[in-house]
Amino acid sequence: MNWVHDLQFFAVLTQAGSLTKAAVELSLTPAAVSKRLAALEARVGLRLVNRSTRRMSLTAEGELLLSRAQQILSDLDELDGLIGAQQIEPRGLLKVGATFGFGRRYIAPAIERYTQRYPAVQVQLELTDNPIDLSERGFDLVIRLDKLPQSQLIARKIAPNRRFIVAAPSYLTAHGQPQNIAELAQHNCLVLRENAGRYGVWSYLDKAGRLCQFKVRGNLASNDGEVIRSWALAGRGIMLRSEWDVATDIRSGRLRRLLPDVALPAGDVYAVYSERQYLATRIRRFIDFLTEELGDTPPWRQPNAI
Repeated sequence: MNWVHDLQFFAVLTQAGSLTKAAVELSLTPAAVSKRLAALEARVGLRLVNRSTRRMSLTAEGELLLSRAQQILSDLDELDGLIGAQQIEPRGLLKVGATFGFGRRYIAPAIERYTQRYPAVQVQLELTDNPIDLSERGFDLVIRLDKLPQSQLIARKIAPNRRFIVAAPSYLTAHGQPQNIAELAQHNCLVLRENAGRYGVWSYLDKAGRLCQFKVRGNLASNDGEVIRSWALAGRGIMLRSEWDVATDIRSGRLRRLLPDVALPAGDVYAVYSERQYLATRIRRFIDFLTEELGDTPPWRQPNAI
């Protein structure tokens, strides 16, 4: 057995939380995962995991092994980054997290092209609109569409992205066009329910650059941005959405931008990763690749974008 492979296996197993989930992560059968764990325990001569039909927990020895395994694997990643300049081609597993809408439209196609360029890299993409904890879930990096809260993580800007207030021409014909922020209270606003934000609260920047918030109302709400966009296109209300999602609709005339003189908080695209002295080559090259793919003039700002 290879010790590094054993440590990687044990780290994935503990992150998964069960033999069944680990089997999915590792593309193995539960029986194969159980057999490999038994072989690892035989190798160290200690019981590492308490098993039951529904859950598993680490023994004290298992906790100790996990702690050392995480440190060793992190050190190996840093070593990989240190010698990466000498490495011809990145390789290994890259785990990426992103939101559903942006992940489907831009990150998934970029990953396809990245693996064509670097076929020795295996990429796992997980799409979720829930907050992602990099350390707990084992992600190498996460793509965010806002500024990073204060933390020990590093955020590198990948591409610019603004936020717009928009509505369909049919809605504006029927209900009129708001002339200022205050008049939005008189309109049906489409509310996106997000985990991190207050329900029905939109933000803008005043002339001094200070963040201001105001409450909107409406009879339609969803936790899915694509649903909100479809309602807006159908003329059901006014929505606040990212440039990447509505730029083509604005260019085609399907949606109109409202209150263009009102400054809204940017939703720039960031690659977020754990603070470390050296990045593994596969991570660094992927971030560089995304910057190359999106960059200062991202696809949503190109006139021929569909």
